[in-house]
Amino acid sequence: MKRSGRNGPRPPALGAPPSGSFELNTPRDRAGTFEPQLIKKHQTYLSDEIERKILSLFGLGMAYQDIASHVAELYGLSVSNATISAVTDKLIPELKQWQQRPLGSHHPFLWLEAIHYKVKTDGRYEEKAVYTVPGL
Repeated sequence: MKRSGRNGPRPPALGAPPSGSFELNTPRDRAGTFEPQLIKKHQTYLSDEIERKILSLFGLGMAYQDIASHVAELYGLSVSNATISAVTDKLIPELKQWQQRPLGSHHPFLWLEAIHYKVKTDGRYEEKAVYTVPGL
């Protein structure tokens, strides 16, 4: 079996629609056996893993700038606000479908209230809650 030698990097441009692109240097070998893990060969957009991470951070209520800094810290990629917006806009059809789903005729709910008191226990004050159920 012949050993695969290195052939230098190739600099493809990786784009993230609608804006934001960067150059990615991936090593090449003569046998073509190198397979990148994060961004696959011939891929021209962000990987599904990075998009899932962006969506999960967005779901946690993070601002676009915070998401961009986390992606830069985790993956070393510079992602623009427009790119993050394009990724999060993919959720809009699913959200609209969820919001327009039919609801059942009965929606039970429980209304709880709590009053917090400072109670002295073993020489220390602790905050305790007394819960009431004013409606059902």
